[in-house]
Order: sequence, then structure tokens, then C-alpha cells
Amino acid sequence: MSIVKHIPNTITSMNLLCGVVGVICALYGSPDYALILMVLAAVFDFCDGLAARLLKAYSPIGKELDSLADMVSFGVLPALVMMKCMQASGVPMWLSYSALFIAVMSAVRLAKFNVDTRQTTDFLGVATPTCALLCASLASYIHAHPDVFLAQWAGSVWFLPVLSIVLGLLLVSEIPMFGMKVAPGHKLLDAKRIVFLVLAVVAIVLALAVGKDISLAILLVFTVYLVENLILYFLSPHNVARQA
Repeated sequence: MSIVKHIPNTITSMNLLCGVVGVICALYGSPDYALILMVLAAVFDFCDGLAARLLKAYSPIGKELDSLADMVSFGVLPALVMMKCMQASGVPMWLSYSALFIAVMSAVRLAKFNVDTRQTTDFLGVATPTCALLCASLASYIHAHPDVFLAQWAGSVWFLPVLSIVLGLLLVSEIPMFGMKVAPGHKLLDAKRIVFLVLAVVAIVLALAVGKDISLAILLVFTVYLVENLILYFLSPHNVARQA
């Protein structure tokens, strides 16, 4: 096999490596570095699929390797980051293990995604990188700014455990979530995506203007994405008709 065929799997392996090192950072109480490594893992996760399409280097091994890498980078890592964040915020030890629900549901979601032909361009349920980056950016922001209101919420018994359960359930839900994939025949810039991009830019500018904090910018962007999708779902004609 040509060495070119191994390029996508090599990129996927870099995703996995970032996830493993991120886990080490999380366990040592460095959510800021864990976030950086998760962002790098997400970049590699995007690039491996792009490389496979450009090079026409698809393989069954690549598909399985991608899921395994994603499980570490976007399943185990965010769960550990949230667990350590809870413990650092004063949440009881036994309750902090609720964060591991994210890891379990991430595994279920990745398994479903591999056999679900409906999710070629868009998603059903929250994608694992979205959930992971929400968790890591929140933990990193709280770690860097212990006096903000989010840190006070994190110190309560209910906020982070409930958030972990909700995010875990959203991972395996049937709620439609629009994707940002570049694929043949896929209309990338429609109204909902344009709205998201505009709001994302506003969120980034606001976050950088207020505190020049990248973790806050990431947190706001993915919060906007999640909230917009939930609003679109609950206001969709099909859902409104069903509730009427």
C-alpha cells in the first residue's frame, strides 16, 4: 500500500495521542492544558476525514481507529476534566463520579454513529467533540477565574452533576443538530448556519474584549451552537404540531 494511504490514519493517531496526554493533564489538575490538547485533537479529527476524502484513502481500520481515538479525546477526557473540576469546586467525591456518565454515553453515541446512515452530514444528538469542548472550556474557565459566577455555580452540589447528566443524555438523543461538514452536495451556508456563524463571531469578540480568555470564547461558541439547535428543534413545525 502506498504511504499516502496511511496519512489519514496517522492524523487520527495524533488525535489519540492528544487525548492521552490530555487525560494526564486532567488527572494532574491542569484543565487549561487539557483544553488545548482537546482543541488539537478536534483539529486532527477534522483533518483525518478531510485527508481521507481528498486522498480517497478510506479503510475499515481507519473508521474503527477514528472511533477509538474519539472515545479517548472526546469521551474519557471530558469526563475526567468534569470530575476533577467538581472535586476542585467542593462537590462531594461520590457525586463527582456522575461526570463519568459522559464517558459512557460518548461510547454509546460513537457506536450508534458508526451504524446510523442518517448522520452523513448532520447529526442526531450532540456530537462528542461539541460535548467535550463544552466541558473542557467550562472547567478551564472556572480554573482560571475562581471568582466568576460560573465558579460559584460549580461549587453547588447540583450544577455540574446535573449538567453532566444532561449532556450525556443529549449525546444519545434524537434531537437534530446541524453539522459544519464540507461534503459534495451539502449546502454549507443556509440560514441556521449563517446565524450560528454570526453569533459565534459576536461571542468570540465579546469574550476576548471582556477577559481575553480563549476558554470563555470556546465556551460561548459551543453554548450558542447547542442553544440554537435546541431552539430550532422545539420550534420546528413537526414538534409544535405534536405538542398541540
